[in-house]
Amino acid sequence: MDVEKSSQVSPVSVVVPSYNHAPYVAAALRSVLAQTRPPARLLVIDDGSRDGSPQVIEETLKDCPFPCELIARANRGLCATLNEGLAKTEGEYFAYLGSDDLWLPGFLEARVALLEERPRAVLAYGHAFIVDERGEVADCTRDWASYADGDARRMLLEETYAPMSPTVLHRRQGVERHGWNERARLEDYELYLRLSADGEFAFDPRVLSAWRRHGTNTSGDFVWMIEARLEAQRSAAAHLKLTPAQLGRYQRALNFAGAEDLLRLGDKRAALGYLRRGLGGAPGAAALARVALRLFTPYSLVRRRNRRRQSDAARRYGKPLL
Repeated sequence: MDVEKSSQVSPVSVVVPSYNHAPYVAAALRSVLAQTRPPARLLVIDDGSRDGSPQVIEETLKDCPFPCELIARANRGLCATLNEGLAKTEGEYFAYLGSDDLWLPGFLEARVALLEERPRAVLAYGHAFIVDERGEVADCTRDWASYADGDARRMLLEETYAPMSPTVLHRRQGVERHGWNERARLEDYELYLRLSADGEFAFDPRVLSAWRRHGTNTSGDFVWMIEARLEAQRSAAAHLKLTPAQLGRYQRALNFAGAEDLLRLGDKRAALGYLRRGLGGAPGAAALARVALRLFTPYSLVRRRNRRRQSDAARRYGKPLL
């Protein structure tokens, strides 16, 4: 399917990789269609969905006011889909939106403006809402993530903060240099590591996008994510010119940061394993004290605190985004 319609000239191409998100993909596409700065082209690649997603996509794209295309084919995986989308589009800037995620209407306009102001930046990113199945806000990265502006290497190597994919607009030249590693388990983190050696990450503190949390999110498994990040660090070490000693230090720091995240979730058993591997990676005495306190905090209190944080987020942000 290819729809050719007139549009405002834009240097942005957008790819939506789709896989078994029939309940959410129409909302994701409508959030692209509603952009105040429309893309030059929208390419949707359905990666072998078995839930009727292509039919939902085709119906939604009937209302697209700019050139768009749907490719529905057999499953190849997310990284292969992203590389295909990159190869089949053009324009100075490139963004992709997961078929269950959302952009607020000013997302592309703000990100393009930021990259035009920051010629040394390889990408622009920002905070994100975390929304539930109904599109209501359950959390926001603004409340807990300390994102870097400029040099992002320390943030990526020593902490568990990394840009969430629906917040990112890439400068095409940078992402074409590396592409997505189709053997990687976590699609974006290794790419971010490689890009961090090439230029700055331009950070916008506004919340202009949303990542949807539901039962099928692969990244909901924090242990899986930590292991995938450790693997990506090892894969990117040569590009980052890390010595074995430096890589070891960063691996310990990431193990420690992962243990902190698991303790925040109340998973003490998994956290202890990462603490044993990462104790030497603690950033200081305050972090060690914080971990010790969480280790001895009853899980019932952790669960109560997490519920309170979610209810606070719902009160502040909780209207459906679309």
